[in-house]
Amino acid sequence: MGVRGLQGFVGSSCPHICTVVNFKDLAEQHRSRHPGGTPTIVVDAMCCLRYWYTPDSWICGGQWREYFSALREFVKTFTAVGIKLIFFFDGMVEQNKRDEWVKRRLKNNREIARIFHYIKSHKEQPGRNMFFIPSGLAVFTRFALKTLGQETRCSLQEADYEVASYGLQNDCLGILGEDTDYLIYDTCPYFSISELCLDSLDTVMLCREKLCQSLGLGLSDLPLLACLLGNDVIPEGMFESFRYKCLSSYTSVRENFDKKGNIILAVADHIAKVRRLHQGEKKLEEILPLGTNKALFYKGVASYLLPGQRSPWFFQKPEGVITLDKPVVSIISGPESNWEVPMCTDPESKQEVPMCTDPESGRDVPVCTDPASGRDVPMCTDPESGQDVPMCTDPESGRDVPVCTDPESGQEISLSSDPEFKQEVPMCMRSESKQKLPVGTNPEFNPEAPMFTNPEIKQEDTINTGPEMKQQVTMVSDPEILQVARAHHVQAESYLVYNILSSGEVECSNSLEDELDQALPSQAFVYRPVRQRVYSLLLGGGGGDTSACPTVKEWFVYSGNPLRHPDLVRPLQMNIPGGTPSLKLLWLSQEPGVQARRLDTLLACFDLSSSREELQAVGSPFEALCCLLIYLFVQVDTLCLEDLHAFIAQALCLQGKPTVQLVDLELDHVDPRAVQLGSLLVRGLTTLVLVNSACGFPWKTADFMPWNLFDGKLFHQKYLQSEKGCTVEVLVEQNRSRLTKFQALKSAVCRACVKENRPISSRRHWRPHHSGRWGRQESSSHRTSSGHSRSGQGQHWRDQGPDALKRPISRLLGPRVEHADFPLCRLLSVPAVWGPSQTQKASSFLMTQT
Repeated sequence: MGVRGLQGFVGSSCPHICTVVNFKDLAEQHRSRHPGGTPTIVVDAMCCLRYWYTPDSWICGGQWREYFSALREFVKTFTAVGIKLIFFFDGMVEQNKRDEWVKRRLKNNREIARIFHYIKSHKEQPGRNMFFIPSGLAVFTRFALKTLGQETRCSLQEADYEVASYGLQNDCLGILGEDTDYLIYDTCPYFSISELCLDSLDTVMLCREKLCQSLGLGLSDLPLLACLLGNDVIPEGMFESFRYKCLSSYTSVRENFDKKGNIILAVADHIAKVRRLHQGEKKLEEILPLGTNKALFYKGVASYLLPGQRSPWFFQKPEGVITLDKPVVSIISGPESNWEVPMCTDPESKQEVPMCTDPESGRDVPVCTDPASGRDVPMCTDPESGQDVPMCTDPESGRDVPVCTDPESGQEISLSSDPEFKQEVPMCMRSESKQKLPVGTNPEFNPEAPMFTNPEIKQEDTINTGPEMKQQVTMVSDPEILQVARAHHVQAESYLVYNILSSGEVECSNSLEDELDQALPSQAFVYRPVRQRVYSLLLGGGGGDTSACPTVKEWFVYSGNPLRHPDLVRPLQMNIPGGTPSLKLLWLSQEPGVQARRLDTLLACFDLSSSREELQAVGSPFEALCCLLIYLFVQVDTLCLEDLHAFIAQALCLQGKPTVQLVDLELDHVDPRAVQLGSLLVRGLTTLVLVNSACGFPWKTADFMPWNLFDGKLFHQKYLQSEKGCTVEVLVEQNRSRLTKFQALKSAVCRACVKENRPISSRRHWRPHHSGRWGRQESSSHRTSSGHSRSGQGQHWRDQGPDALKRPISRLLGPRVEHADFPLCRLLSVPAVWGPSQTQKASSFLMTQT
């Protein structure tokens, strides 16, 4: 969203900031200034998703063939005029922006509720004014662009920072996006994606120099202005009273500007007056109600400072600068006192760090502030990574030892050396391997390509300016594994794997799910058991023991989740023939037979080891789809035979249809259940991306890309036909070869489900109460563990929601049902589990609810 109110201000009050430009002309000018160079545009891909998604239909799960064609045309147009594109995607959500992320997700929930209300009322897709991007669009866009041969990167911190930094350091033609933060960064020119005309390559350039002229500010003042107005780091309400104070004393109010425009002018005028007085930070602290928000405020300003840049609002400029070796030492006034603190410049982050004198060596060492005590803590240098690590005093030896933060308790713990392994335990600060990156096993994305190792923006090496100093604590200690995972992450070849290994925290945005539909569970719960086994694989250290595995923080959106805190999810033990292999074996080994171990591990993540024979009989390119369908139908027993027919028929018919035919496809009406099923399947495909990359790429990534397997409108058509009772011949459009393949795929899925005690029946054969009253967050109609008899007890999915302890069924039936490991409708038929009185109570309760 960028800076609050700035987009409207620029558009309505300062239109001269916007200049129409032509990319072809700019590229020619760039080549004349840089002979032999290639004009490069850095693309903030997350800002462009809405622009790129041009298909008319968006409600049914995504028109992926059309979307892929649109991306190809976009790339082709720029390539034709000699412009290179490099795409950046958000790789993680920074903690200081989590509140804003949550706010947007909750807003999306309300928008989705309105969408489903519209569908039920009108039986058609809403207009573009209610447009919501299809589930998984950001994830699959990365792979689509890589398939098109484009350089695609996933960020290690907030993507806009890496975009601005890359553009500045590589003298790029400009940044293409839609975020007013790019008006604040002092970087290369900023171009609007929303104003881009692809046919002519005309767009609008927003000039930050002209913005400064209009506001009477310098470029270095813009970060301060952004924080006072409010942005993704600083809540808009933090300085609301200050802004109105500025407005009340502003003498140049313009009648032709709206209130927000005059507020921006007033705040800018106030900044200019303070700057002219040369009082800097001291004056700011007198006029701003910072209080406990001081650290957040400084962090917000510092978030706009690119490598090598400094803010005049942070530091009193010293008269002299002392140079000791390479570090530059300056003097800074303490923010809450009159004493001065020596500062040194970190050679990698180019940011300043306070210093203190080591009493033993007499040398100056950097310090950081202990957030609990507020006291300064000396730091030592990790000999492997070269990073600074906070120190504490060992009460037994009296010596300073490094400390780290326990991710579960939040407490700092000291590190001691394990004499056997010569490494520090129990946790280690990140250390990057000095060895050459080993060859990975992804057959499609060339893992031998060089890593992105820009030393200026490596997250693990960054020390944030201001009172807060960021420590990087990883969930695993093997630097080689971390480096491989980091490389795949940066090169946009994996999904969530590095996040799990580095921070133990993952998130997933909204899906098109009807919160009022009790028959289908949220995708967050359906695929959680898979993620739990992936956590076991990544964090268990091999061997399959999950007892020592840390919990993973999940920020997943589902109905009833207020997102005040993450769900703490424990890894789930895997059942793999031959035991759980190590990550080094799965990721680095080239020995014969390893590929089979990778496939065994992938199937174990889905708890489908017993289905290997059926899946191998199917073969590529439908093996991955069948794996996903088997898992879905075992998990969700409100899915029926008609659903299976629709899923298989659309995948087969998609293979022979050109894109133009898919564009012309018309639907009789839109069904809300089919909308949710389409979204559920696509989220399953993103889960396959996670599992495949975690297991060392046993399957070709192309085999589960949606443009090869799924089309929203086509699935919707097959779903409506199947619900009407159309024959299989009609579903496969009277094509004999498709009919043969259809029977083979259906047989494989049904046989595998029978092995899991889940026969798939037609909806017409269901009893009346099987409509799914118990299918969603208030039910037990799908499993979330790995199978009661084979892989150990998993957390029942109803215990995973925010109101698990308030379920009425638990009051009737006692705690045993809360930990059931299979659907309630089957549980009621097993007298060995419940006594007759409990079964009778449950049956009576079910009858009253249907």
